[in-house]
Amino acid sequence: MADERPLYERDPAAWQVHLAEGNARQPRKRVGADVLLRNGDGDILLVDPRYKPDWDLPGGMAEANEPPHLAAEREVREELGLELRVGPLLVVDWVAPHGPWDDSLMFIFDGGALPPAEPLKPADGELADARFVALDDAQALLRPYVWHRLRHAVAALSDGHPRYLTNGTT
Repeated sequence: MADERPLYERDPAAWQVHLAEGNARQPRKRVGADVLLRNGDGDILLVDPRYKPDWDLPGGMAEANEPPHLAAEREVREELGLELRVGPLLVVDWVAPHGPWDDSLMFIFDGGALPPAEPLKPADGELADARFVALDDAQALLRPYVWHRLRHAVAALSDGHPRYLTNGTT
């Protein structure tokens, strides 16, 4: 008579191999994590990456097995030399495959308001510039889906309700 117990009871080592094989075949998602940073006037910090044509929010892509909030903090530290702990999650946006890219999950966290200080300058070669802009002026600098993501992040900041988006829309 065959042992009808589940594999995890019959042979825990074989079950671990089975899980590892399944994990290796699972799709992987790219994860990006940005930060909504403001100044005392409520202007939004945008950055001008050298590797793409439009401005963006500070942040970037998570490394393998890196939590999104820590990726956001690391990217801001690397790109702008700012040490900060991000606040609450404002937006999660599922971005459909486009161009050469698979789908991804993009996060925006509240970075708070920065105290008045010297102007921010890029800390590495990835950025050409960083500056605070009024929310209305951000639209002209951002790609449309990033603009929509930003608008939802500002609304979430205002009402305390994080947003789940698909391609920048609810």
